[in-house]
Amino acid sequence: MTPIAHLRTAYPEKFGVPRQSRLVPSAQARLVFEPPYRHEDCIRGLDAFTHLWLIWEFSRNAGHPWNPTVRPPRLGGNTRLGVFATRSPFRPNPIGLSAVVLEGIDRDTPEGPILLIRGADLVDGTPIYDIKPYIPYADSIPEATGGFTDSEQWQPLETAFAPGLELPPACTPAWRQTLIETLAQDPRPAYQNDPDRLYHLILSPCEITFRVVGSAAIVTAVSLHG
Repeated sequence: MTPIAHLRTAYPEKFGVPRQSRLVPSAQARLVFEPPYRHEDCIRGLDAFTHLWLIWEFSRNAGHPWNPTVRPPRLGGNTRLGVFATRSPFRPNPIGLSAVVLEGIDRDTPEGPILLIRGADLVDGTPIYDIKPYIPYADSIPEATGGFTDSEQWQPLETAFAPGLELPPACTPAWRQTLIETLAQDPRPAYQNDPDRLYHLILSPCEITFRVVGSAAIVTAVSLHG
C-alpha cells in the first residue's frame, strides 16, 4: 500500500499528541492528498458528511519490535494486557484508525482540495492510507462496552499559567484553547509524577515548558519553536 495523503498537524513530536481522537476537539489539521489523488472527483459527495474515519500508519514506530502484552498508560503503566485488547502504537502491523470531524474542504490551493480536520490524534506528517465517511446508523453502537476503559479513574488536568507569563503574539486564543485541551489529557508517561520535573511540549508554532503539581499543569514558559 502507498499513502494517499499526509496529515499536517500542530504536533511535530509524539509527546503531547492526544491518546485518542476527538479528546482535543479544537486541534485543527489539514489533510493534503498526494498528487495522484488531488482530483475533485475523488472527494465528490464527501462534504455531505460531518465525520470521517482515517486509516493511517504509526510511521514513527515503523520497524519497532512489538510484544504480545503492553502496559496501557491509563492503567498507570503497571498492568499488562494483550496488545489486541489495547490501542498501543506498537503493533504487529503499525496501523491506526481515528474518527475525526470534517470541518470543510479548501478547494482554493495549489495542492488540490485539502480536507480541514478537527480532533485528530496524529503527529505531523502522518501517512494516510484511506478515508471513509463515518456513517452514524452503522458505525454508532451506543450499547457497546469499553473494557478496562469503562473503569478508568483518570481525571483531566487543569491548566494554569505562571504569574506574569507573556505569550508570543503567535499564540492565538484558538492555539491557547488547544494547549489547554492537550494538557488536560496529561501527556506525561504514566510512571512519572515528580512535581519539580519540567516537561517540554511542542504545539506549533510554540514550545511550552510545564510541570504538574497535583491536578494542575502549570505552564512556566512559552516561546516560538525553531
